[in-house]
Amino acid sequence: MRPFADTEDLLRKLEQAGYIADRALAVSLLLMSQLNRPLLVEGDAGVGKTEIAKALATGCGCELIRLQCYEGLDVNAAVYEWNYQRQLLAIKMQETEDTSVAEKERHVFSETYLLKRPLLQAISRPLAPVLLIDEVDRADEEFEAYLLEVLSDYQISIPELGTIKATSIPLVVLTSNGTRELSDALRRRCLYYHIDYPSYDKELRIVLKRVPGIEARLAGQIVAFVQKLRGQDLQKRPGTAETLDWAAALVRLNISSLDTNPDFIADTLVCLLKTREDQAAMPPTETARLLAQSV
Repeated sequence: MRPFADTEDLLRKLEQAGYIADRALAVSLLLMSQLNRPLLVEGDAGVGKTEIAKALATGCGCELIRLQCYEGLDVNAAVYEWNYQRQLLAIKMQETEDTSVAEKERHVFSETYLLKRPLLQAISRPLAPVLLIDEVDRADEEFEAYLLEVLSDYQISIPELGTIKATSIPLVVLTSNGTRELSDALRRRCLYYHIDYPSYDKELRIVLKRVPGIEARLAGQIVAFVQKLRGQDLQKRPGTAETLDWAAALVRLNISSLDTNPDFIADTLVCLLKTREDQAAMPPTETARLLAQSV
């Protein structure tokens, strides 16, 4: 039984967990749970893809299991490996025992010595967890092919033990920043949702929800400035994560309005502009213009 009844229930639980979701996303998550299909979420860095899985786990009372993908990710890091140190110790202790080689082998290759990594953990839980496969586009194509097999049957083959079938079907969220094109086979296996930068109204709700103690006036100014900043010719437009960082920083600095000290406010844009080129693209005159338009 899934931990939410319908779209409205899911939207409410996500908001309670601090995530402001669109109805289209809630429908996608609901279908994901009902069809036992993974959900592939694509979008620019910082728009809240990873937070979807975190909020889903928190709002629905599920365990979150995260697999962070990277180039060179292999089965040992993602699925399982054997605890070789304990196996060697067990073999040493069995040297004086009067047992056959086959029995000794069965003992050291039992689940007692198996180290479960995220994918195996996710299908072994008695209660369905949320499995976050983060930045799947950073993994190699070979691992993507292996992942497709796991997500198709929700079972994992271990040569020494046989096939381990899922105790429960996890809620699987895959994220991608689009650093490389994913295979058609993986896309066919998944439901799909693209998340974009939020509108002014949505981003304002997010800031008010996620930044404790912020005044509505300052929150509105912050969101207005970030929305205008995204319209500039930048290499990396600030995402919602950067907006929240900047808002939290200004609250900590006791800033009540963006026109309080424009020169000082300009120095805090290190929270938003994350490359040398983007900082150079925002000279003091341009920053002052956007600040003036935002108050």
